[in-house]
Amino acid sequence: MAFLIGGANSAADTGYDVDNSCLFNDDDSAFMHKTPGSSSATKLWTFSCWIKLGNIKNSYHAIFSAFTGSSDQYNVVGLDGSNRVIFVSMDEGSGGVMNVISSAMLRDPSAWYHIVTAYDSAQGTAANRVKGYINGVQCSSFSTETYPDQNKDGYINSDNQHNVGKRWNANYFDGYMAEVVFIDGTAYAASDFGEFSEDSPTIWMPKDVSGLTFGTNGFYLDFKASDNLGNDANGGTDLTESALAATDQANDVPTNNFCVMNTLDKYWPTTGTAPAFSQGNLLVVGGSGSNSSTGYSYYTSTFGLAAGKWYWEVHITDIPAGGGQSLVGIIDVTQRYNQNLGEIVNATGIAWGIKNNGHVFNNNQGAAAETGTFAEGDTVGIALDITNSKMYFSKGGAWSDGNEAWDSTTFNASVGAVDITAVGSTHNGYWFVTVGGTEYSATTTWTLNFGSPVISISSGNADENGYGNFEYAVPDGFLAICTKNLGSAGG
Repeated sequence: MAFLIGGANSAADTGYDVDNSCLFNDDDSAFMHKTPGSSSATKLWTFSCWIKLGNIKNSYHAIFSAFTGSSDQYNVVGLDGSNRVIFVSMDEGSGGVMNVISSAMLRDPSAWYHIVTAYDSAQGTAANRVKGYINGVQCSSFSTETYPDQNKDGYINSDNQHNVGKRWNANYFDGYMAEVVFIDGTAYAASDFGEFSEDSPTIWMPKDVSGLTFGTNGFYLDFKASDNLGNDANGGTDLTESALAATDQANDVPTNNFCVMNTLDKYWPTTGTAPAFSQGNLLVVGGSGSNSSTGYSYYTSTFGLAAGKWYWEVHITDIPAGGGQSLVGIIDVTQRYNQNLGEIVNATGIAWGIKNNGHVFNNNQGAAAETGTFAEGDTVGIALDITNSKMYFSKGGAWSDGNEAWDSTTFNASVGAVDITAVGSTHNGYWFVTVGGTEYSATTTWTLNFGSPVISISSGNADENGYGNFEYAVPDGFLAICTKNLGSAGG
């Protein structure tokens, strides 16, 4: 189980802010590539990248690679089938000649990780030829530790194709990348790319890399140009994008981490088809099955909220024909382990939300308040006021009046409120965003927007702190669910 808890010390101040990341969706086979004009320092280079995992899958997925065009001649930096960091691996067509792979496994969908590989094969001591760092700390525990021969030339920094986001023709990365840096001719340490926060000395943060020496083939991807995500901010030849679009530019970054859905916390019929998470864990296709037609499935967020006022949007991407009910709302932390097919909450948990038929529900029971209905293609806005135990719903920017209509074009805190305390159970401290549904025989699809959208936004609205990008206006006093806002007036 992995999630962030909102509180006074949840976000550290950052001296250097990263503006954008890029979302690589492996279902799209998304990646970038370029081929250097000539080989350079193939014995000496550094690669640095921040990543946030999408699908935490038990398969090899590459972050950075170089290959000759042959499927068995390559270098790669990435994650292996157990999600351990591959600082560098090399195949020359006759098997691996170097494999430096950490014992550490990256399996937290709420976290940003910083990975650095410094390659210097001229070093006399084998262990100094590849140095790997995770979040500022040099790795000292390895699952595999086969170092290159002294003065070994690799494919990285050669005149072969280099990829960001895949190995050779497969093993695509899934998730976000930020501050992608390749250095030609220098072996830098992690401290050249990041630093520990003075306020919270266990928090590792990015540094401005513009002063580093990039060398002939070095490049820097800051993803600030949505129409040219492969732009080399260091001034070199841009990378060519494949299966990437302007909507893959994200503002979920290491210095402002946004909420996503938690792939580690999901419930659906155990004999059914598993739910699918994609697009940076913001598009959820519900699980399906046939062992129950009356129970619920549900999926929860990576952030738990204890206080404040918060806003997010849910686009109803698909509701299957023939019935089924889509659910959007919040759920109590104690519900996360319930295994009762017939109820969405257990005896000590709480859930609140609305169904697409307009009924407000709590603990699998109807509530007195009602909203208007919503359907496939609609965008539902949710304003959660934990401070006053109220929740509000909108559709297409119009707010519910609490009487089966969406007619309040301006948010009004006295109209359409759902009292989230009016249940017979005890709330246990934290609310998690949830989506779910009934009718296991068919799936429902939701696309969530916590402020870093994966779908095109036609208007663009930020909260009062300037964070987030929403389709509809954020009500006054409500904030996007991101680390910059945790601990603020809304957190």
